Amino acid sequence: MSSRPELKVDDEHGFIRYFKSLPSVDSETIRIFDRGDWYTAHGEDANFIARTVYKTTSVVRQLGRNDASGLPSVTMTVTVFRQFLREALFKLGKRIEIYASPSGRMNWKIAKQASPGNLQDVEDDLGGQLETAPMILSVKILAKTTEARSVGVCFADASVRELGVSEFLDNDLYSNFESLLIQLGVKECILQFDKSENDKDPELAKLRQIIDNVGVAISERPAGDFGTKDIEQDLARLLKDERSATLLPQTELKLAMGSAAALIKYLGIMQDPSNFGQFQLYQHDLSHYMKLDAAALKALNLMPGARDGAKTMSLYGLLNHCRTPVGSRLLSQWLKQPLMDKAEIEKRQQLVEAFINDTELRQTMQEEHLKSVPDLYRLANRFQRKKANLEDVVRAYQVVIRLPGFLGTLEGVMDEVYKDPLEEQYTKRLRDMSNSLGKLAEMVETTVDLDALDNHEFIIKPEFDDGLRIIRRKLDKLRHEMDTEFRNAADDLNQEENKKIFLENHKVHGWCMRLTRTEAGCIRNSKKYQECSTQKNGVYFTTKQLLACRREFDQLSQTYNRTQSSLVSEVVGVAASYCPLLEQLAGVLAHLDVVVSLAHCSVHAPTSYVRPKIHPRGQGSTVLKEARHPCLEMQDDIQFITNDVELKRGESSFLVITGPNMGGKSTYIRQIGVIALMAQIGCFVPCSEAEITIFDSILARVGASDSQLKGVSTFMAEMLETANILKSATAESLIIIDELGRGTSTYDGFGLAWAISEHIVKEIGCSAMFATHFHELTALADQYPQVKNLHVTAHISTGSSSTSSTAEKREVTLLYKVEPGICDQSFGIHVAELVRFPDKVVRMAKRKADELEDFTAKHEDGLGLQRYSKEDVEEGSARLKEVLLKWKQEVQGGQMSKEEMVKRMRELVKADEKLVANPFFTAVKAL
Repeated sequence: MSSRPELKVDDEHGFIRYFKSLPSVDSETIRIFDRGDWYTAHGEDANFIARTVYKTTSVVRQLGRNDASGLPSVTMTVTVFRQFLREALFKLGKRIEIYASPSGRMNWKIAKQASPGNLQDVEDDLGGQLETAPMILSVKILAKTTEARSVGVCFADASVRELGVSEFLDNDLYSNFESLLIQLGVKECILQFDKSENDKDPELAKLRQIIDNVGVAISERPAGDFGTKDIEQDLARLLKDERSATLLPQTELKLAMGSAAALIKYLGIMQDPSNFGQFQLYQHDLSHYMKLDAAALKALNLMPGARDGAKTMSLYGLLNHCRTPVGSRLLSQWLKQPLMDKAEIEKRQQLVEAFINDTELRQTMQEEHLKSVPDLYRLANRFQRKKANLEDVVRAYQVVIRLPGFLGTLEGVMDEVYKDPLEEQYTKRLRDMSNSLGKLAEMVETTVDLDALDNHEFIIKPEFDDGLRIIRRKLDKLRHEMDTEFRNAADDLNQEENKKIFLENHKVHGWCMRLTRTEAGCIRNSKKYQECSTQKNGVYFTTKQLLACRREFDQLSQTYNRTQSSLVSEVVGVAASYCPLLEQLAGVLAHLDVVVSLAHCSVHAPTSYVRPKIHPRGQGSTVLKEARHPCLEMQDDIQFITNDVELKRGESSFLVITGPNMGGKSTYIRQIGVIALMAQIGCFVPCSEAEITIFDSILARVGASDSQLKGVSTFMAEMLETANILKSATAESLIIIDELGRGTSTYDGFGLAWAISEHIVKEIGCSAMFATHFHELTALADQYPQVKNLHVTAHISTGSSSTSSTAEKREVTLLYKVEPGICDQSFGIHVAELVRFPDKVVRMAKRKADELEDFTAKHEDGLGLQRYSKEDVEEGSARLKEVLLKWKQEVQGGQMSKEEMVKRMRELVKADEKLVANPFFTAVKAL
């Protein structure tokens, strides 16, 4: 950070006046000023960048005076600016406006705009591969009744020239909308403004809450942007389809069309004529994919979190061994869109199995072919937006010439079981594309000087034009002279060529020589050699002869580039016509990359994954043998304890799991969700055997954290999540509940937990797992045959306490094994001992717990008599009544003293053997 540029601005006061005259923007928008090879930010933006990037406000400087009339400012190098850009767009969900002044001072204009869902202007500045597609979505709603809502959406990845639309009915919690945001991996959502501060729409407030929970940036637009007046006309100009846009079935989706109008306007698609006739419109069907809610996304650790350390802590990180950026993005999409079609899942499984069983095929694809494939979608986008150059043409060519290698490897597969699936999915498509793209390769070989690539030069062949041929001859002559000067210098300095001394084309100094730093002393006192600069890799220097050659070389190179520019435009234009094929190729190679990555994970796990048997929706059971959590087993120093799982319809579809804290309840229920999801994307799973029924959704309620800043308590968050489950779940869902009812009183919490569980069992009838500390919940199994009780085991031993010779201290060893039955005790105080609570506190806790257990046993339900059968109570009461009546008759005359009356009562009771043996009477007598 020490190389931060100095704050120097021409006409400081003029710039301050200009900056303060800019219209105000919301707190989510950051303004950056491009000053050539450095950047500045001002006002509140400067303070924000100082805190975010530099982690200190001491870097903030004042433009103008150091008082209220001054302007806080901060400077950034290009590297720091790019670092901030990634942070702001990908992690903080900010919008960026970059101002430039191309024609001199005080002529600032917005040159680039970017937001989490629209990165087109800054793709070059981000300068790296995007792991997830920047998906942007616009939404329009209509509340039909108190329960039903109509939702229309339009979405796009701005770099892929496709518009997706969907329209569907939703409940008052917008569960389907939440699932859609997750399925599509949306980064930014366009929403309608509220009419006014005083007239806030509660439905829009609900949408904001859901969008925020999923971690999506929100951009608000006026209601007029959602109007459908011009949408058909706009679509007619944008779409490839020759037919009139009015004939498309999607245009009947009026809410979705309103959303499309807002999205098209926000992205400025109509302002760029290169978009006309290039877009496709398709309809997304929610029901084609498994639904996930935001809680399930977190519970299953699907995507990397901000605090995740190791890559393998998320399922995406664990499975992502993709070699291409398009593959990584497709894997992210597959994880959020698990399949629901048995045939499609098995088709993917077959392909994964092919790469698992053929080690050579898998390794060749990963290490030789896939790792050299660039981001073809982004490359095609550069051609479409007329931003491509000769380097992009060469990058496309380098993929095309590698296709025969892909084909040779695939055609070499001898196993007949896998040859046909591979042929259908990859070989045939790649063969067709290789043939179609052959003409592109021929054109590049004819026109581009491929030999010049060694010097990182992208030029047209000199033979292609007489003017170029003459310049090239002069350039070659100069290059020969520079080589001669280099050899002479090496001899003169007694340094070994290309070992100690080098001739290089430096990005600042042009052609010059470099000596390693240890050898640089030999030129220090020589007038013959001029030092250019000292850098980490050595000292750059030149000679008068080399400098003269370099200047002439640079001038000739510029002339060459000017002369070839029209030819370059022609070559780039021809290459651009292959964009649709390059996009299709990107799709095929991305699919191949993800399947190979899943095979790689399945083979390289601590214990290899197995292919699960898939049952259609609504049929079969989920039975897992020796199941493991795929992320946890990858952690260092962990010997994972495997467990079996049985979710059988009508027999064990609702599992209640009790047991000590940290005993493995959460891991057990979450690993079942993770395994189900892995199976439905076509991956193998971490078990020794597995059969899985297709789930239509995974819904979770796990450890809701407080959201006081949003005005939502722990308990409220818990209830919202649970309400979403009860309204969304069907008989084919998988529900995961990890504790419920802890945010309120014990009695309220248990009442809710019981009622929710009973509703799931009786009304919904789906597969569910409920980890709880309410041991009373295990009584559900007495009423419903499909409820089964499980518990995580612990070994308890006793030994002398270190604090007292008489006290007994429990030693609890957690075994992480899940077994049938109920856990008969709690271990909360054991956890307090583990974290070294003071002994005095632990002893007091044990004493109070014993008192409460004793109190509860005696006073719950009045006298604690709920433990005795109805027959015992009735018989005991009747016999006691008879004895009391008999005693009353005998003592009625008043002849007996008090002691004699008590003695007679005892004799009568003792005489009735059945009364003495009655357990209910025994309990009453003991009170």
